[in-house]
Amino acid sequence: MLAQLIPLQSCAGKSPDMPKLFAYTDGACSGNPGPGGWGALLIARDGDKVLKERELSGGESETTNNRMELLAAINALETLDRPTTLTIVTDSSYVKDGITKWIHGWKARGWKTAAKKPVKNEELWKRLDDAANRHDVTWEWVKGHAGHPENERADELARAGMEPFKP
Repeated sequence: MLAQLIPLQSCAGKSPDMPKLFAYTDGACSGNPGPGGWGALLIARDGDKVLKERELSGGESETTNNRMELLAAINALETLDRPTTLTIVTDSSYVKDGITKWIHGWKARGWKTAAKKPVKNEELWKRLDDAANRHDVTWEWVKGHAGHPENERADELARAGMEPFKP
């Protein structure tokens, strides 16, 4: 499911007076592994005023919550058709810590953990790294299921993305 709107990048810029772009991402899974979904809410804002929104969601029949969290961020970034400055807001410390901290060591060790084991979801981490490197991304963590409206909407989108894959 994808609601197409005018490209959000046309609203986002680097100047303090320019609108800001945010991507709120979430993943959901029924069983772990099991059917899962991901959701992303992209919002261009000028202060408190919402200029444009885009909602993305999808899912898989047999997956994990971590994979869905990664795919939410990946799809939010990959939907942007040119380099953009944005903030990704996630309730997944796995995604935020992975992309801002752990990935540097994984790459230096040839995609091995500090314990010399293969990195789980390596192909998704590489895809996220590639997508993030095309943009100027700030990563923020927000507590999930704590009444944050945009995070709650991303959660709804993730659950909707999972629905077709549930038995």
